Amino acid sequence: MSALPNCPKCSSEYSYQDGAQYVCPECANEWSMDGSDDDTDSKEIRDSNGNLLQNGDTVTVIKDLKVKGSSLVVKVGTKVKGIRLVDGDHDIDCKISGVGAMKLKSKFVKKQ
Repeated sequence: MSALPNCPKCSSEYSYQDGAQYVCPECANEWSMDGSDDDTDSKEIRDSNGNLLQNGDTVTVIKDLKVKGSSLVVKVGTKVKGIRLVDGDHDIDCKISGVGAMKLKSKFVKKQ
């Protein structure tokens, strides 16, 4: 068995080679075999006040948000714990009690 490097993001020992990259199955991090990091995860996501958001932060909704396809509304002041930042138009994945899994835009939340 060859000695593959641990994941630089989460230090997992279960990384594997995929073409010209290493991949971590635990955190889905990908990095090049030659050691040069492109740092594609360096996109900064900021809340409505300009504060930098990170995975696991707690945020508060600043506007009533209608949930598409249902009659539910996420009210102003709803706290959302343990957010996950993703790429795309809606850049926050989260679970809201009483509503369920949702995607939010960072411009509608403020950091706690």
